[in-house]
Amino acid sequence: MAPRRITFIGVPLDLGAGRRGVDMGPSAFRLADIHQKVRELGYEVADAGDMEVSIQETREPGDPRMKFLKEIRSTCEALREKVVEVLGQGGMPVVLGGDHSIAMGTIGGVSRFHHERGEKVGLVWFDAHGDMNTPQTSPSGNIHGMPLAVVLGLGEESLVRLAGRVPMVDGARAAVVGLRDVDPAERENIRASGIGAFTMRDIDERGMRTVMEEAIQRATTGTAGIHVSVDLDGMDPYFAPGVGTPAAGGISYREAHLAMEMLADTGRVVSAELVEVNPILDQQNGTARLGAGLLASLLGKKIL
Repeated sequence: MAPRRITFIGVPLDLGAGRRGVDMGPSAFRLADIHQKVRELGYEVADAGDMEVSIQETREPGDPRMKFLKEIRSTCEALREKVVEVLGQGGMPVVLGGDHSIAMGTIGGVSRFHHERGEKVGLVWFDAHGDMNTPQTSPSGNIHGMPLAVVLGLGEESLVRLAGRVPMVDGARAAVVGLRDVDPAERENIRASGIGAFTMRDIDERGMRTVMEEAIQRATTGTAGIHVSVDLDGMDPYFAPGVGTPAAGGISYREAHLAMEMLADTGRVVSAELVEVNPILDQQNGTARLGAGLLASLLGKKIL
């Protein structure tokens, strides 16, 4: 990937999550020297700062099936416009969360930008959880459990249409990697979406290399590029303790870096986001530092 401009966008939103703390994620990533790690790779770095978001104490959750829908939608709309702006300037947006509901805004912007040019985008999503619930299947009403469904065209209509194109990403051009904690009712949504769903059993049996070859094949077929969405709870909690919804038995340190390195080798990554870091639960900011290192690998850092 040729050196170019990276623009960081902080979105300190935690309204989509059931546990507080991920609103401090953008600051944690910056404290982990994420800017310097990217500059060392030859990129020009800009930081758009943090977007203005609502906090729980000033709002009512509203519909218990979609808590804080109005506020989350408003944040995603503003993020969508910022992502379109960065792409229009020839840069690469890297969004720092915040909970995973912000992916609807990030991918909404990437999808809109390319759709206006007659192009489609691919998606590789790393997560322990399916994030494929709808208001009808969600056991909690927390919207951070719904964004992948929305991106693939399922769920609340006002969110599904954020990009102006439904779905934002075709299921045939998307993959989710690292699944190990999926709600029973969302399994049918995963099957119906057509996404390539790779569980930890797939990684155990076949290895990360084979899984990523298939994920990359899906995300690069007929697309202008790949959006990479990294939920740090996709990692095993031993390596990433500072997340709100940890699940044992996740992706290892080297498996994660291999995945990022393989994506970098494609030269097709056009945008990325890192989400769900909760510094309150972390140890010496290690989870944010891990995320910063994974981004460096995604942007082309090599061992030799």
